[in-house]
Amino acid sequence: MDWVLIAEQTLNGVQLGILLFLLAAGLTLTFGIMDFVNLAHGTMYMMGAFFGATVMLATKSYLLGIAAGVAGSMLLGCLVERVALRSLYERNHLDQVLATFGLILFFNELAQVIWPTDGLTVPFPTWLGGTVMLPLGIEYSKFRLAIIGAGLLVALGLWLLVTKTRLGMLIRAGASNRQMAGALGVNIPLLFTIVFGVGAGLAGLAGMLITPILGATAGMGEVIIIQTFVVIVIGGIGSVRGAFIAAIITGLIIGLGRSFLDVLLLTFLSPNAAESAGPALSSMLIYIFMAVVLFFKPQGLFPPKSG
Repeated sequence: MDWVLIAEQTLNGVQLGILLFLLAAGLTLTFGIMDFVNLAHGTMYMMGAFFGATVMLATKSYLLGIAAGVAGSMLLGCLVERVALRSLYERNHLDQVLATFGLILFFNELAQVIWPTDGLTVPFPTWLGGTVMLPLGIEYSKFRLAIIGAGLLVALGLWLLVTKTRLGMLIRAGASNRQMAGALGVNIPLLFTIVFGVGAGLAGLAGMLITPILGATAGMGEVIIIQTFVVIVIGGIGSVRGAFIAAIITGLIIGLGRSFLDVLLLTFLSPNAAESAGPALSSMLIYIFMAVVLFFKPQGLFPPKSG
């Protein structure tokens, strides 16, 4: 068994988990506070990637690209919430799903009108190029390690925001009991706009962080938003801590499953069968894990306190 390869794939899983957390943090608060199903959250991930890639290609600065991706997606998120989504708060979940699915189609087409149909590709920042030697002889990409570090810093900042500030107190109150918070004078629509904007900014950050690896393409948010919903269901709807832990677990399951499941299947199956079943089964693992979690803990691993 190649332990160095296992360590590298574990780090790749953590990196994917960090990206999932950046998406899940805002979405779980939106879902938890307003009981609003927003399928278009992945659109902010896509638009953040396009905004950031455009600025990076114009300025040759990755940091300016990140700033543009975060600011652009945050402003766009607030605008979409005020114009298109606010009227849907009191509607049922089916109406919310249909409306936000329509937004996905709209923004995917808009992206292809504004930017090249094959998307944008940006170079890796030179100061994050190459690899770094980690303990135990592990050679790992500086860029991927920077993504992990940036995500952990954002997670720490978000935890401090939610647990140590007045805004965080209002967010937790809204997530626990929206009606009571509103009765006590909390401006719930304004709170929702703030949470929606912050969540969109985090999604845009995730999009720009991964753009040098995957590029910015129309529709890039659809696959990852499904995984993000899995994360918030596993972690507990409305729980930032649950979203973080569930995102890391989900990233590890996806990363390690894709890399090693077919090897494990060779113990029971022929090489041809293992090669065929491995990719299909690895894509099912997070849903199997979600089903197991919901069987034992229907409200997720770390549901927010209510009452």
